[in-house]
Amino acid sequence: MNDKAARKISLIIVGDEILSGRRQDKHLSKIIELLAARGMQLSRAEFLPDDLETLIAAYKRSFASDDIVFSSGGIGATPDDKTRTAVAQALGVPLALHPEAERLITERFAQLALEGRGTHDPGSPENQRRLAMGVFPVGAEIVPNPYNRIPGFFIQDHTFVPGFPEMAWPMVEWTLDNRYADYQNLSQLVSHNILAYGVPESRITPALEHIETNWAGISTFSLPTMGQGAGAYIDLGVKGEEPAATAAFDYLKGEILRVGGRFHPDKPV
Repeated sequence: MNDKAARKISLIIVGDEILSGRRQDKHLSKIIELLAARGMQLSRAEFLPDDLETLIAAYKRSFASDDIVFSSGGIGATPDDKTRTAVAQALGVPLALHPEAERLITERFAQLALEGRGTHDPGSPENQRRLAMGVFPVGAEIVPNPYNRIPGFFIQDHTFVPGFPEMAWPMVEWTLDNRYADYQNLSQLVSHNILAYGVPESRITPALEHIETNWAGISTFSLPTMGQGAGAYIDLGVKGEEPAATAAFDYLKGEILRVGGRFHPDKPV
């Protein structure tokens, strides 16, 4: 596996509204879907509040990593939007109005004015607030926003997009296809699984440990149900590249049978 394939991809979701339950997160499952369509995989996800110190600490950690990071939320222009400030402080750089963002946002409120929705005066309080959404950490590049032209920003392998799915998801896709096309479909990861009945997780764990010790690059998973009786099962499997994944899976199936498990709830081995 080459260095590009070894890089991890992380997701940071910012917003008190998510943590309080006022809004339900939609980003996690969608980002996993967008990555999978490109032969990529999410390594970790983190939900954070709109708290400046918490965000600064989190971004310092992520900038110190080699991860490719997507962060959604907190890049608006109201007092609870603290992501831009946190990123600048985490990097130790100032904030400034990005020239390209200024142009795009100016075009946006000029178009709204033509439609009778506001003024084209850049000095108006409303348009000053819009322009504040183009204030990014110095050194950032813009991320195009096809929904309303107000961009996100990119800096040091971190992509920052709004919390609104209709804006965020096309911006993430653009970033994946324009900045990380060379990272797509680098490895052919597969997953094999089977439902094992009549065997406790503790009895099959040694087989899982044996696989992870003896098959390089192969990981295992065990997802037991909480049911009892004949219908209880464990979803057991392996993940990795072929042909090792199939070899490890064949071993796992043999071990399930050896320790008294079966592959059907109603039939003996």
